[in-house]
Amino acid sequence: MPIHKLLRHLRHLLFLASSVLVVVPGLAADTTQEFRVATEGYRYAFPRDHGAHEEFRTEWWYYTGQVTTKDGRPFGYELTFFRRGMPREQTKTLPSKWAVTHLYLAHFAISDLSKSRFHYADKMSRAGLGKAGAASDRLHVWIDRWSAESPQAAPYTQILQASEGDMAIQLTVSPEKPLVVHGTDGISHKGSAAGQASHYYSFTRLATSGTLTIGNESFDVTGTSWMDHEFGSADLDKNLVGWDWFSLHLDDQRELMLYRLRRTDGSAHPASSGTLIDRDGRGHHLLLEDFTLEPTSYWTSPTSKARYPQRWRLTIPSQQLSLELVPRMAEQELSPKHSKHMTYWEGAIETTGIAQGKPIHGKGYMELVGYAEQIMQKL
Repeated sequence: MPIHKLLRHLRHLLFLASSVLVVVPGLAADTTQEFRVATEGYRYAFPRDHGAHEEFRTEWWYYTGQVTTKDGRPFGYELTFFRRGMPREQTKTLPSKWAVTHLYLAHFAISDLSKSRFHYADKMSRAGLGKAGAASDRLHVWIDRWSAESPQAAPYTQILQASEGDMAIQLTVSPEKPLVVHGTDGISHKGSAAGQASHYYSFTRLATSGTLTIGNESFDVTGTSWMDHEFGSADLDKNLVGWDWFSLHLDDQRELMLYRLRRTDGSAHPASSGTLIDRDGRGHHLLLEDFTLEPTSYWTSPTSKARYPQRWRLTIPSQQLSLELVPRMAEQELSPKHSKHMTYWEGAIETTGIAQGKPIHGKGYMELVGYAEQIMQKL
């Protein structure tokens, strides 16, 4: 999802900064002026823009997908990497390999869909000494042995690796369509104020193959994945309490991304939007008024007690598209140990419906944030 991705880790990031650095007392809370903000007119250049953008405060590389074994056993997976730039005014360090200029976090999850079991882990580290980092000229981001990387000889093929406890993935994902830039004129809006935006693009349909391990079993798997890369520096609108985000692979070879930013009164913020990708790979920007998204049933987490909307009805009248969105299993809630008090739901979903009078099906991922607790708005 858009510029929200690292805001949910804010409390722990600031705690870590104060623990490992000398914090300068009396600093103002708003330190964004030293970072570049997302503005209209940005022009992408690849493979350069697959790499890190350290002039922006917040950045993430985000993978989700659904895969199956040779005998049809289904799994969902998530692997995400987050980079957070640390303001110079907030900390004071001597030049050192131990200096914290960027913090990195990562989440890794596997949904064992046939057995309704959810497994997840998270990591956090600093840039420096090779423990975590991201290349500036191509896709290569890592924390310890978790990584996403494009070989220099094949800059659009991506290799994903992660292993923790009794779960692991080793996947190769290759684009079946060109990447798509979201929003308009190079930015994706996340609020009404100037600068409340990000630069955001996706590989929306990635052919996926490799191995997946659960417990003492390893499987050869194939399927389809989605990749987001986003970077920016601004805070979210002060009246937002959370968001609902969806990515879908439809069986008519179209893809869809939508995000609904929720305000304190429960309404959707006007900056909510999406992208419909046609069969030829062209993206079509969707404004909030172009679609309706309504929850039709709810699920209460036995762990956090949060009440999440689970089933949704989505309509896009201009496309004669009407869909029902349903989780493939209810328990896909993450409560990362390195991001305390920032519990959220993210997991595999499926969809059925009607497109221009014909039945349609699809699979995808859904993220629900701000139901277990309200997001923090300011840095």
